[in-house]
Formats: sequence, C-alpha cells, structure tokens
Amino acid sequence: MSILDPYLARKATALAQRRADFTAQPEKATVRIQATSWVAGNTGARPVKIGDTLWVTDSAPALAGHGLGPTAPELLLGALASCLVHTYLIQAVLLQIQLDGVELEVQGAVPMGGVVGLPYTDPPQLQEITYQARLFTAASEPEIERMHQAVAETCPVLNTLRLPTAVTRQP
Repeated sequence: MSILDPYLARKATALAQRRADFTAQPEKATVRIQATSWVAGNTGARPVKIGDTLWVTDSAPALAGHGLGPTAPELLLGALASCLVHTYLIQAVLLQIQLDGVELEVQGAVPMGGVVGLPYTDPPQLQEITYQARLFTAASEPEIERMHQAVAETCPVLNTLRLPTAVTRQP
C-alpha cells in the first residue's frame, strides 16, 4: 500500500463530486481566484496575500532587496511546480494509475538587462522553462507516458504559460 493511497481515495471522491456539481451547474466549473501584493514600507519587500495565506517576496541584494523570500519569477516557477504535482495526482486518480509519490523540478532563466534599464530587443520574460517529473510508481512505461500526456494537456498553470492569456490592467 502506498502512503498516498488514503489521499488519492479522498481525491477520487472529491473529483467525482466536482464532476457531478459541474455537470449539474456548468457555470460553477469556472472558479474565480485572486492575489494581492503591496510594497512593505521602505524595505521593498512585497507581501503577497492569497486567501488567508500571506508570504513575502523580495529581491536579492543585487537589486536592493534583502532576500527575505522568493523573487516573483521564482514564485511563478513554484506555482508551475505545485500545479504540475497536483495535476499528476489528479491524473493518477482519473487514469487509475497507482502512484507512490511525485517530485518535480522547474527551471528557467530571466534576462535582466531590460529590467534594469538596458536596451532590449525582446520584452523581459522568463525563458528556457523546463521541468522534470520524477514519478514513484510501479506503473508500466505506457501508463506513465499516458499520465505525462494527460498532465501536459490539463495542467492550468502549464497551459497558461504555453498558451498565454491576455493580462489587462484595469483602471
């Protein structure tokens, strides 16, 4: 028995309930979320509040930060890593593939020239984003590949990065 079995059983029940809810009321399938951030006085640190959770993002000392927390680009990679892990768990349930664990590493590069005021050709953005998923499972290679494919198709944060959506400033 896997240490994840009790959680995956709860996940299966929750997924079945959400499918029933969303089938009965399709408008509920779109969940509205938000995050809020501000500058913390003269520190330059940026607290981020999501729901009841608060953490601090900051810059490294090279950009006048104090290293009090992850940078915004690191946070984006962390959100991708977390969403990918969660999607592997969901797909394990949906595909009925036994899963003992998931470890995921995401990497990227940030060209900082334009950020600090140097001329640039392309807008500054994360580049070369890659991820490596390590699955702990006795599943066959075809089952594992099927799970990788399902995750690539259904991970919301991954799809947002791959197929960007418009981001609009509101007055």
